[in-house]
Amino acid sequence: MSDQPTQEAITAVWRHESVRLVGALTRMTRDLDLAEDLAQDALVAALEQWPDSGRPGGGVPANPGAWLMAVAKRRAIDQFRRNDALRRRTAELARGLEEAEMPEFDAAVDHIEDDVLRLAFLSCHPALPPESRPALTLRLVGGLTTQEIARAYLVKDATMGQRISRAKRLLAESGASLEMPTGAERQARLGDVLAVVYLIFNEGYAASSGPEWTRPELCLEAMRLARILSWLVVDDPEVHGLQALLEIQGSRLPARRDADGRAVLLEAQDRRQWDQLLIRRGLTALAEAQRLGRAGRPVGTYVLQASIAACHARARRPEDTDWPEIARLYDVLAAAAPGPVVEVNRAVAHGRAHGADAGLDVLAAVDDDPALSGSHLLLAVRGDLMERAGRRDEAAAAFREAAALTRNDDERALLSRRADENTLDRRA
Repeated sequence: MSDQPTQEAITAVWRHESVRLVGALTRMTRDLDLAEDLAQDALVAALEQWPDSGRPGGGVPANPGAWLMAVAKRRAIDQFRRNDALRRRTAELARGLEEAEMPEFDAAVDHIEDDVLRLAFLSCHPALPPESRPALTLRLVGGLTTQEIARAYLVKDATMGQRISRAKRLLAESGASLEMPTGAERQARLGDVLAVVYLIFNEGYAASSGPEWTRPELCLEAMRLARILSWLVVDDPEVHGLQALLEIQGSRLPARRDADGRAVLLEAQDRRQWDQLLIRRGLTALAEAQRLGRAGRPVGTYVLQASIAACHARARRPEDTDWPEIARLYDVLAAAAPGPVVEVNRAVAHGRAHGADAGLDVLAAVDDDPALSGSHLLLAVRGDLMERAGRRDEAAAAFREAAALTRNDDERALLSRRADENTLDRRA
């Protein structure tokens, strides 16, 4: 194997295994910073050893995740032994590491006592300020870089770096445990965990920046966590609602690019490419959420959003979509969780259900909302509604302005293409 394929293999393995590696090491060492350092040491060892397939130990191992864990464990034991301050704990900790159960990195079955899920609950510890919880979770569980998280939150890299470092320090000072919380403590953190799992999925489904339209590995990890949560918390409609939402939206990933690799919006997708297994899983989870709701458990925004996604999933063709029902559901969602992004999506639904002018009327209410300042979303939707209203020049201008604001390369190309199409239509 040449160096280049090996480097690519190492990158792929790291993206897939690093979060679980850090989670397992945090559980074993009880030290998040040390766990991250050990994981990085294992990565360096892989970079040094795997490309040289001609010597013993070289080449990509059959179980790369287990290889990384073995290296990290050995280095942890060595570090404990070298540290005089921890001499009394060396035997206990080293024995614990030697005897610790090796995570089955290639297992097909998810386990409730999952180290990644433990990290998610740890990242949402009440000792952390609310604004730090999603940032730390995206860093630890989502595997995003500090720069990517900073761009998603529209803050400077240094500011986000300080926020994440402070969150880690607060966790260390609080003595927070990686053990899975139970009872009232788990319920108190559950809402934050659901929110950050959704954030991770959204960053994968529509990357906030960079060259890639989607990051499927983030979507898959978020779906995995949502499934584990639904097994762990069986009586909460919102947990099942989140799983339903992610499974149904995740089913569209194969259709979000055309044969030429260009980004494709929902209504132009080849629905034959939608993953029917994920749709069935999502509809089953939604049915369970709705059953719990009828039994008196409180239903919230994830169930409503999953119900909207289900309307799309049940339509074999775009023209079969029940837009009046989607508009009604968005009206309910706007009343339950008002906000500018919900209003923008509600404008799309009303534009499809009741005509472009109805959508533009909804959109007008958030034209000057400061939360959308600098965002391409409002302009992209305005362009779409203008196009449907036959106002091509205004549509082209809106699409161009939206393209200038987005930080995602593929989305910029899509918006520029729509601007050009409206300009060419006018010239014709």
